Amino acid sequence: MSTASLYDTHIARKSGSGIGFGLIITVLLSIGVVYAGIQLYNDISSAPVMSALPYILLGIALLIALGFEMCNGFHDTSNAVATVIYTHSLPPTAAVVWSGAFNFFGVLTSTGAVAFGIISLLPVELILQVGSDAGFAMVFALLLAAIIWNFGTWYLGIPNSSSHALIGSIIGVGLANQFAAKAGSGTSGVDWMQAVGVIKSLLFSPACGFILAAVLLLFSKFLIKLPALYKAPEGQTPPPWWIRGLLILTCTGVSFAHGSNDGQKGMGLIMLILIGTVPTTYALNKALPDSQIAVFEQSSTAAEAVIAAKAGSGTATGDPRAGVEHYLQQRQFGPDVFPSLGALMTDISKQVAQYGSLSKIPNNQIGNTRNDMYLASEAVRLLSKDPAANLSAEDNTKLGTYKKALDNSTKFIPSWVKVLVAIALGLGTMIGWKRIVVTVGEKIGKDHLTYAQGASAELVAMGTIFAADGYGLPVSTTHILTSGVAGTMAANGSGLQWSTMKSLALAWVLTLPAAIMLSGCLFTLFVHLF
Repeated sequence: MSTASLYDTHIARKSGSGIGFGLIITVLLSIGVVYAGIQLYNDISSAPVMSALPYILLGIALLIALGFEMCNGFHDTSNAVATVIYTHSLPPTAAVVWSGAFNFFGVLTSTGAVAFGIISLLPVELILQVGSDAGFAMVFALLLAAIIWNFGTWYLGIPNSSSHALIGSIIGVGLANQFAAKAGSGTSGVDWMQAVGVIKSLLFSPACGFILAAVLLLFSKFLIKLPALYKAPEGQTPPPWWIRGLLILTCTGVSFAHGSNDGQKGMGLIMLILIGTVPTTYALNKALPDSQIAVFEQSSTAAEAVIAAKAGSGTATGDPRAGVEHYLQQRQFGPDVFPSLGALMTDISKQVAQYGSLSKIPNNQIGNTRNDMYLASEAVRLLSKDPAANLSAEDNTKLGTYKKALDNSTKFIPSWVKVLVAIALGLGTMIGWKRIVVTVGEKIGKDHLTYAQGASAELVAMGTIFAADGYGLPVSTTHILTSGVAGTMAANGSGLQWSTMKSLALAWVLTLPAAIMLSGCLFTLFVHLF
C-alpha cells in the first residue's frame, strides 16, 4: 500500500474526530479573523479618508501577503508536523492543529527583529516612500515572486525555503530599482552588507542541520540502548508512549521556533503595506507609553553628544536628511555624515519634545517624523559597523540605546497582524502538509524514517532556529529539517535517495536566481502599470 493510501485510510478511520476538529478549527479561525477585522477597522476609522483607492490597495496587498504566509505553511510548517504524522504519533488533523497553536504562540511572542531585518534589505528610498506607486510595485512584486516559486516547488513535492525565496525576491527588486534609475541619481539597490549576512545564515543552516543531527543520532545510539527507538513505524500502530511524547515535544518546539522566526517575515512586509496605505495610523507606535518619552529624550541627549564630538566644528551642508540618506544609499563615509546625522537627531528631538507624545504628533507630520527616525536608526546601525567612523565601545553603547528608543517608536507589530499571520500559516499547513510529509518521511533516505532520526532532526532544527531568532537572523526551517533528516540517514548507514537529494539541491541552488529574476521582472512591469 502506498504512503498516500495509508494516510487516506488513517484519516477515514478518524472521520468522527476529524469533523470535531474541523468545527473547532472553524470556530477558532472565525474568532481570529473577526478580532483582526475589528482591530483593523478601529485603526483605520480614525484615519482621514482621502479616497477609496488606498483601502482597495490595502486589501489586495494584505491578501497577497497572507497568501505568502500560506505558502510558507505549505513548506516550512509542514516540515514541523512531518515526523509526528509519519510516525502516527498524532493523527494528521490533530498534528496540524497542535502545530498551528504553537506557531501562533511563537508568532505572538516574536520580537520583530527578523521582520525588520528583512525590511532593511530593501532600497532605502522605496522604504521611505512606500506609499508611492513604486512602493506598491515593490511590495506586490516581491510577494508574488515568492508565492509563484513556493507554490511551484510545493506542487512538485520539493521542500523549498520560503525564506530563501523572499530574500531572492527582495534582491531582485533592489537590482531592478537600481538598473532603472538614471545614472548619478544616487538610487540604491541592495544593501549587500546586510544581504551577505542573511545569505550566510541561509547557506550555513543546511550544513549545520546535517552535521548536528548526525552527531546527535550517533550520540543517542551510544547512550540510549533501546531498540524500539531506532525502528521505523509499523502500519498504523502508534509508537510507545515515551517515544510518542518525545516526538510531540520536538514537533512543538519546532512549531514554536518556526512561528517566532519564519512567521516574522510576512509581518514586516504587512507593516510596510500598512505604513504605505494608512501612515497616520501605523507610521508611529502611538501605543508607546508617554513614560518612554523621557527615556527617549535621555538617550537622545547622550547620543547627540557622541555625534557632536565626532562632528567637531563641521556643519551639515544643505538638507541633513539628504546627507544621511546619501550615506545609507552609497555606504561611503564622508566628512558630512556626522554633521548631517547630528542635525537630523536634533530635529527629531525637537519634534518629540514639542508634542510630548507620539500620539499627539499631527497627522500631516507623522510621515516625516517616522522617516527621520528610520533614517537616523539605519545610519546608527551602519556607523556602528563602519571602521571609518572610529566609534569606541562606549560610543556604540550610547548610540545603541538611542537606536533602540527610535526602533520602539517605528518598528512595531500590532497584535492583530500577528493573529492573521498565524492563521495563514495554519491554513497553509492544513492544505498542503501531505506532499511535504511524504517527501520527508519516505523519499530522503533509502530506509523509512525511524523515531530517533525524526527526533534528532527536529531537536537540531528547534535549537538552530531559536539561536538564529536570538540574533535576529532569518533561517529556513525546511533546509535545517530536511538536511537534518539526510544527516541522520547518512549517520545510520541507511543511504540517501539521490534523485530526491538532487531535486532538493537543485531547488536550493535555483531559488535565489529564480526569485531574483521573477521579482525583478514583476517590479519593472508594475512600475510601468501603476
